[in-house]
Amino acid sequence: MINVTTAEQGSAKVIAVTGEVDLYSSPKLREALNGLTDTKAARIVVDMSGVSYMDSSGLATLVEALQKTGGYKGVFSLASVTPEVLSVFQLSRLDQVFDIHETVDSAVSAEG
Repeated sequence: MINVTTAEQGSAKVIAVTGEVDLYSSPKLREALNGLTDTKAARIVVDMSGVSYMDSSGLATLVEALQKTGGYKGVFSLASVTPEVLSVFQLSRLDQVFDIHETVDSAVSAEG
């Protein structure tokens, strides 16, 4: 079970995700991200401070949003990734692909 909320912070759209992102819950995250990429949101920040677990379907959902955002020259960032989830990004080398910030504030204010 996950909870996904969207808010505005400055010029960014911030999606806060809590819970486990897996095969069953990732469609809810995908729906929220698609809502932002379909409207070509200039800056999307995913607050992952509440994510306790993420599997490959969750990673695929984030990669898809990153590609869509890049397609229209938007900025896509991850923020406050927990150590458990960060290890999944590191194992898959996706920590080299995503723009990952310590905090939502630093992601929102980053140049890009």
